[in-house]
Amino acid sequence: MAPRVVTADEFAKLVASNDTLLIGGSGAGHSVPDTLIGAIAKRFKSDGEPRNLTTVHPVGLGDRAERGIGHLAHPGLLKRVVCGTLVDSPPVERMAAANEIEAYTLPQGCLSQLTREMASGRPGLVTHVGLDTFVDPRHGGGKQSAKAQEDLVELIKVGGQEYLFFKPFKVDIALIRGTTADEDGNITMEHEAVFGEMISMAQAARRCGGLVVAQVKRMALRGTLPPKQVKVPGMLVDLIVVDPGQTQTFFTVHDPAYAGEMKVPLTSIAALPFAMRKVVARRAAFELFPGAICNLGSGISTGIASIAAEENALDAVVLTNEQGLIGGAPATGNEPGAGRNYQAMVDQPYQFDFYDGGGLDLAFLSFAEVDEHCNVNVSRFGDRIVGPGGFINISQNAKTMIFSGTFTAGGLDIGWPNGVTDIRKEGAEKKFVRAVEQVTYSGALAAKNGQRALYVTERAVFTRNAAGRLELIEIAPAVDVARDVIAQMQFKPDISPDLKEMDARIFSPERMGLADIIAANRRPIRSERLAKLASTEAH
Repeated sequence: MAPRVVTADEFAKLVASNDTLLIGGSGAGHSVPDTLIGAIAKRFKSDGEPRNLTTVHPVGLGDRAERGIGHLAHPGLLKRVVCGTLVDSPPVERMAAANEIEAYTLPQGCLSQLTREMASGRPGLVTHVGLDTFVDPRHGGGKQSAKAQEDLVELIKVGGQEYLFFKPFKVDIALIRGTTADEDGNITMEHEAVFGEMISMAQAARRCGGLVVAQVKRMALRGTLPPKQVKVPGMLVDLIVVDPGQTQTFFTVHDPAYAGEMKVPLTSIAALPFAMRKVVARRAAFELFPGAICNLGSGISTGIASIAAEENALDAVVLTNEQGLIGGAPATGNEPGAGRNYQAMVDQPYQFDFYDGGGLDLAFLSFAEVDEHCNVNVSRFGDRIVGPGGFINISQNAKTMIFSGTFTAGGLDIGWPNGVTDIRKEGAEKKFVRAVEQVTYSGALAAKNGQRALYVTERAVFTRNAAGRLELIEIAPAVDVARDVIAQMQFKPDISPDLKEMDARIFSPERMGLADIIAANRRPIRSERLAKLASTEAH
C-alpha cells in the first residue's frame, strides 16, 4: 500500500510521549529532516505534548543555534539524547550541562553501524572502537550528565579479547529525508549533500514495529524515478511530508557541487587566508604522499582540502570524510560533512567499516587538549560538552594520526613577517596539559597498536616517542624553546636530540609547491604482489 502524504502538523500529532526517535542527517542541515523536528516542537509548545522523548542520531544536528535538535530544547519535551556530538545544538548542550536531560555522546561510527545491527535484529554492535576512552564503561560509558544512569555500553570479551558492546534501541519513529518521493513512497536523494544511513534507519524502525516518516522536497509520478537512484524503497515508508522550501543545508539553498551534479574549477574553492590556521594545515599537509587515503576531520584540519585545491594537488591523494564522501575537497567552514568534486559517495556505515578496518593511511584531526602521555581530548571541557563525533573511530584505526591545533587558545595573536615567528600576544589558555579532562584518544592504546602519531601546531611539532611520551621534534623559525614552548605547557616534553626547524615554505604567503612535496614523499608498500608487478613492468 502506498504511503500517505501528510502535513508536518499531522505527522507531529502521531508522536507520543516517551517515544524514541531515530533521526537521520548530519551536522549543519545535510539531509536533516528539520521540518519534522520543528513540527514536534511546535505541537509541544501549543499542546504540551509529546513529553519525555528520546532522540538517537549518529551525527550532531543543528545550525549552532536553534535548528535541528535545538528545536526540542524545552523542559519536559526532551528526556534523553544519544548522539555523536552536541556541538551543533547549543540549547541541548546547555540542557545536558545543567543536568536537565540524560545525555550520552557515543562514537559517530558506532551509532551509525548500530542502526544496521538494529535493522537485522542482531543483539547490538560489538567493536574495539572506544576502548580505553571515555566511552569505555570503565571510564564513564559515554555519559555526559548525572541523569544519564543507564549503561548503554558494556565491556565484553570474545576469544579472550576485550570489546565494547553497544546496546540497541527500540525505535518508535524514524525520521529520514530525501529529495524526491514518488507516489509509491520510493525515496531518492539526488540533491542531498550526504546519504547518511537512511535505509538502515528505516529498516530498524520497521523491525521494531515503528513508523518511518520521510521528509522530501517534491513528489514524482509513480514509476518515474530511476530505480538505481532509490535509496529507500517505498515498502519501508509509512508517511511522507513534502516541504517545497527544503534547503540542501542550513546555510546553502542548493550547491550542485555538493549534490555531485557537477565539478567546479579548483579556483572556485576559497583559499585560506595566510594566518595561523593555514600555517598549521600546511605543516600537516607535509605528511601527504602519493595516493594516500586520508580523513579530514572538522575544524582546522579541513584546511588541508583548501590548500590542496589552491596548489592543484587534490588529485595526488584521496581525501575522505566520515559522512561517506571519497575524493575531492571536503567542505570547510560551517558545513563540514559536505564536499565538492568527490569521486564517490557511500552510505555512512560503510565508510566507517573501512575506517574501523584500518583503511586510512593518514588521518588529520583537531585537538583541544594533549597531555604528557599523548592522550587527546576533544569531547568535554567543564560544562562545554562537545562529544567525539567520528573522532574515536578514525583516531583509533588510522595507520598514522596527525593531530592539529594552535599551541595555545584564548586570544593568541601570531604572525610571520618575512617568515619569522612573531608572537604578538600569547593565548591565555594552555592546551598542553598535565592530564586531559576526558580521554577521547588514548596514547597508550595507540602505542600498543603501533600507530604513529604527530601533534602539529603553528610553532612546534611533537611525536609520541618509544617511551610513550610527547617529544618535541620541530620548531618554527625564531621560536625560543624555553619561552615559547615549554613555558606555555603544564609539563616539560622530551626534546629530540635531532630537533630541527619547520620548513620555511610553510611560513610564506606564496604557494609552497605541495604537489612536489607529495610526489617526493615515499608511498608505503601496501601489497608485495603489486610491488613485484610494478618492478617487473619497470624492467
